Amino acid sequence: SAIIGVLVALSIIALVLSLVRVEDVTLPPTVKYGMVFDAGSSHTSLFVYEWDSDKENDTGVVSQTLSCDVQGQGISSYANNPSEAGNSLRECLDKALQVVPAEKQRDVPAYLGATAGMRLLREQNSSAAEQILAEVAKTMQEYPVAFKGAQILTGEEEGTYGWITVNYLLDSFTKYSPKAHMWLRPEAANIFGALDLGGASTQITFMPEGSVLSQNKASELTLYGYSYNIYTHSYLCYGQNEMLKRLAKELIVESSPRTRVHHPCYPKGYKETVSLSSFRASPCTDGSDPRLPLGDSSVTLEGRGNASGCLAALRKLFNFSACGQSQDCTFDGVYQPPLRGQFIAFSAFYYNFKFLNLTEGQPLSVVREAIEGLCTRSWEDVCSSGWRHYPKENPKRLPKYCANANYILTLLLDAYKFNETSWNNIFFQMKAGSADVGWTLGYMLNLTNMVPAEAPARLKGHRPSLWAAAITFIILTLILGLAALLL
Repeated sequence: SAIIGVLVALSIIALVLSLVRVEDVTLPPTVKYGMVFDAGSSHTSLFVYEWDSDKENDTGVVSQTLSCDVQGQGISSYANNPSEAGNSLRECLDKALQVVPAEKQRDVPAYLGATAGMRLLREQNSSAAEQILAEVAKTMQEYPVAFKGAQILTGEEEGTYGWITVNYLLDSFTKYSPKAHMWLRPEAANIFGALDLGGASTQITFMPEGSVLSQNKASELTLYGYSYNIYTHSYLCYGQNEMLKRLAKELIVESSPRTRVHHPCYPKGYKETVSLSSFRASPCTDGSDPRLPLGDSSVTLEGRGNASGCLAALRKLFNFSACGQSQDCTFDGVYQPPLRGQFIAFSAFYYNFKFLNLTEGQPLSVVREAIEGLCTRSWEDVCSSGWRHYPKENPKRLPKYCANANYILTLLLDAYKFNETSWNNIFFQMKAGSADVGWTLGYMLNLTNMVPAEAPARLKGHRPSLWAAAITFIILTLILGLAALLL
């Protein structure tokens, strides 16, 4: 009986130890999703992102799951029919729900960010802009997602989020180390600048040397546990579509009262008829300009294919004299610190240079020759070669490439002050890895900081080895106890 008592006591002790020796067992992180509509001036796109719920230094590790182009023009074009702005989003919303698991859809934060097109509409007709956003919100609220709002971004927000996207995709903030099995900040982080050219605005964002003197152009960000001070500025009405309207207006005003006007940037043989009333539809073309002929007559623009004349006409759209002798100034009296580091040029910067068939790293002299060659080609030649190389190209864009390319040169060299040497620091890209370069990913990264930081899900558990040893000992104890009892 003494032996049985000892064995029973040992079994009880083993059982207690097996229950006490517990540790936290980490379950695999759950995947979260988010979606952002980029409502630009000329078109709208939807991007779906996903990230693990266990976040790295309070910033989620986000990847792109889906991109979907909305059919039609930008939502600002629905000023006279706001309900269609919301309906235009449905096809992409349906596609998004196909890639997000049904059990997670109710928790997916969904946002719409409108950029320069809606900024212009708000200046011109604030009630129409509000109605469009209301219709967009109404449509998105019909879907089983956590709609968080539709808003018009400031130009500085657009520039900042684009800068975040660029550096996130290029591993400037953090990089995974297979050896350490963790995410680390690169020792010599190469922080890139961001150059964004849209239809109605353009943005430049970079991290200057030292502090930004003009505080209204400075932004302070914290990502992955580190702080960054950046310079960013957005130029409304300097996107390529608004630039083309402003250029056409100036050519017409200078030639008034003629009904046929020579356009140096359009190819020879190309003609385009424009209505004078179209210049009164945008704040960028200043419909109240007394130089603009009255009435709703039409003017025909006739291409001349003059590269030097095109460049000269484009330079007139910039007020360089407002800077005086200041070196820290672009145009219109806008402050900018000296350029620093390498830059990624995306959106329309990329698409225009892609059309020139230039390889990465071409010197500025080669770029100038390619642009001049493009500008001197006839409309017939541009059409045949354009559709041969880019069969999906919108024919309306083909006559604009000479103007767009010369405008980009003027903006980068004369305004932003890149030169023969620093030109090699500009890389024209639209994708990095499998993700699109733009402001939406940076926006999503910022929003993950608004999601409460989650500790990995934990359960009280035991090491398998402890369980096996404890159970084996208990079974042996019981067997020995029964054997002793029988004996």
